[in-house]
Amino acid sequence: MVKVIASSLRKGNIVEMESRLYLVLKSENFHPGKGTPTTSVDMRRISDGVKVAERWRTTEMVEKASVDEREYDFLYADGEGYHFMNPETYEQIAVTEDVVGEDKVFLTDGMKVYLQTFEDAAIAMTLPQRVTVEIAETEPVVKGQTASSSYKPAICTNGLRVLVPPHIGPGIRIVINTEDYSYQGRAQD
Repeated sequence: MVKVIASSLRKGNIVEMESRLYLVLKSENFHPGKGTPTTSVDMRRISDGVKVAERWRTTEMVEKASVDEREYDFLYADGEGYHFMNPETYEQIAVTEDVVGEDKVFLTDGMKVYLQTFEDAAIAMTLPQRVTVEIAETEPVVKGQTASSSYKPAICTNGLRVLVPPHIGPGIRIVINTEDYSYQGRAQD
């Protein structure tokens, strides 16, 4: 275990409290005009999936668990879970649905992701920051909308809903940010 200051915690970090491991889902630092700066952290307990919110002074020391983080290739999903392969050792690992979570819509054959493991069990998955998806359908453009500020809803082939500029239509491949599902631009392929 390594002690770090609370303000350095980021999404995906693993924290140990009361002999239990927690995955950081969201971390925000607050600096009020008066008073002590604090760090508010939303976490999920790895053992049972319970969500917990904690608040520390930004200078407080927190136990950060040392986990193994490696790049894996996504292979396939079946009844046992999601299967990944270590490209260096060709060792395969099955990851449960609760670890993959909502990010399963982004998984495609051969996609490179980072898996964090603790005692040979996968506890968290990190996707690439940007992924390319194809638009399946969009709503028609409303007359009078200006192209610079308006976005329209679109549904991707993987079922994800995103907001895209008016010139984007079905069949066009776009790049989106995996953290907030925001449109980043057209795919350059």
